[in-house]
Amino acid sequence: MAKQAVGRALVRLGNALMDISAAPGRWSAWLVLVLVLVAVVGVIGAQLQVNVLATWETRLPLLGQRLSMTGLSELQWHLLSVIIMLAGAYALRQDTHIRVDLFSSRFSPRTRQIIDTLGDLFLLLPFFALLMWFSFKSTQTAFNFGEQSNSGGLVDRYLVKAILPIGCGLLLLAGTGRILRNVGLLLWPEGADPLSKETA
Repeated sequence: MAKQAVGRALVRLGNALMDISAAPGRWSAWLVLVLVLVAVVGVIGAQLQVNVLATWETRLPLLGQRLSMTGLSELQWHLLSVIIMLAGAYALRQDTHIRVDLFSSRFSPRTRQIIDTLGDLFLLLPFFALLMWFSFKSTQTAFNFGEQSNSGGLVDRYLVKAILPIGCGLLLLAGTGRILRNVGLLLWPEGADPLSKETA
């Protein structure tokens, strides 16, 4: 019973960590609408051969004091990057990430839990920890040097680069949560649900 109580606690903690890491990815889905709007404005602006779409006096983060067609084009790529990096942890939480289904579909749930745990421990966590470290340094360098577009587009490039370490951190949190959940599930008999009322 003590082993199963520990398993139940690990499953709850793992699910909580995965839910927290998935929340930004769920919210970032709304950026798809913004991305579509930016693309439509870009197409219309290109057809009308407009270069500068708007100017203002107060400097805004990322945009600076104007929005040009170049900036709009860069904004499309940056929005796509934000969506992808924030949605990674959400995909892991929903179990919709890429797998080698040819093999995993033949495995029992317990075997998949063991493979996921080992993969998360030895592949996912080390890879994204390293990527977060190097991307943080790149973001810091972009901030220190005031990196911006070389072609009159967006400024404050560090804001965009900061999404990479944030996304890596979310994936690390999701991976840690999945490890805890799977270890907790492995402490229970196969097929049992440690969170159901019958087993409480």
